[in-house]
Amino acid sequence: MTFRLTALTDPAGGPRSRRLAWLAAAPDGTPLGSAFLRLFTSPGQAHLCELTLDVHPAERRRGAGSALLAAAVAAAREDGRGALLAQAVEGSPGDAFLTARGFERALVLDFGRLDLTAAATAPGPAAAPAPAPAVELPPGYRLVSWVGSCPGEWLTAFTRSRTAMDDMPMGDTGFGTVVWDEERVLSAARAVADRGELLHTVAVLETATGELVGFSELVLPADRSGDAQHYGTAVQPAHRRRGLARAMKAEAIRWTRAEHPGITGLLTDTAEHNTGMLAVNRALGYRSTHRSVEFRLSLPGEAAPPG
Repeated sequence: MTFRLTALTDPAGGPRSRRLAWLAAAPDGTPLGSAFLRLFTSPGQAHLCELTLDVHPAERRRGAGSALLAAAVAAAREDGRGALLAQAVEGSPGDAFLTARGFERALVLDFGRLDLTAAATAPGPAAAPAPAPAVELPPGYRLVSWVGSCPGEWLTAFTRSRTAMDDMPMGDTGFGTVVWDEERVLSAARAVADRGELLHTVAVLETATGELVGFSELVLPADRSGDAQHYGTAVQPAHRRRGLARAMKAEAIRWTRAEHPGITGLLTDTAEHNTGMLAVNRALGYRSTHRSVEFRLSLPGEAAPPG
C-alpha cells in the first residue's frame, strides 16, 4: 500500500516531557494512523520514552503501523533513549503487533470498575456486593480530604507522602523514579483543572506526628457524569496492612455517591502482582473488566535507569 508519513508539530508539551508525532496518510490525504512518542525529561526518567500508536482497523496489515513504529524507534534512538514503553489490551491486535516486533511483556495491569448505579446495589444473586459506606480507621489516624489543589496547610506533608508511590510495583518496565516537589504537586492539580475535570483527594493523617501517611486521588470527568478515574492510592510502608488504603477508597466512594450522583462508576488499574491493592478493590466491590500489558523495547546501548 502507498502512504506517506508526516511529522507533526505537537502542542502538548509539558515541564517534564515533550512529544513527537507522526501521521500516516493515503495519497489522497485520508488519515490511516498516528503515533505519539512522549520523551520524559525528568532526571529519574530521562532514559525512557512512551509510545501511543493507532491505525484504523480497516487499514491494518498494510504497513502503516510498522512505518509509524520505525519512525518512533529511530527518533528514540536519536534522542539517546534506552527503552521504549507501549501498552496494549491483552489479546488485542495491538498485543500481537508489539509481540511480533520484539517488545517484551514488562507488566500486566488489571483494570477494574465499581458500578455505582442502583442496579449494582439492588438485592439479588446477580448483584455485585455493595461497597461499605465507611471503613473504621485504627486508633491514631484520621481522614482529611480536599477538592482541587492541595490546601497550603497540607501541601508540605502531602508532598512528602507521595514517596509512598516509590515502591509501586512496575514489573520490568524500568520506569525509574518520579521525584515530587510542591510545584509538581500543584502543577498536576492545575492540569486536571485546566481540562475542566475535578480532582478529589483523601489522605490519612497520623495524629501523633501530623504527617500524611497515605493518599488516594480520584478524577471526575468535566461533565460530572459517567465514570470517574482513580489516579493513585498509596500508603507509606511503615503504615501498611492497617486498612488505610481501604478506608481512603471507601471515603472516595461515599463522597462520590453523596456529592456527584451523575457518576455511574469508578475505574481503577492495578499491577497484577500488587495483591494487597487487588484485595482492597475486590472487598469494596470493584470487578475486573480487562487486562492490559505494558510492553518494553530495549534499545541498543541502553543504560541502567537512575535510582
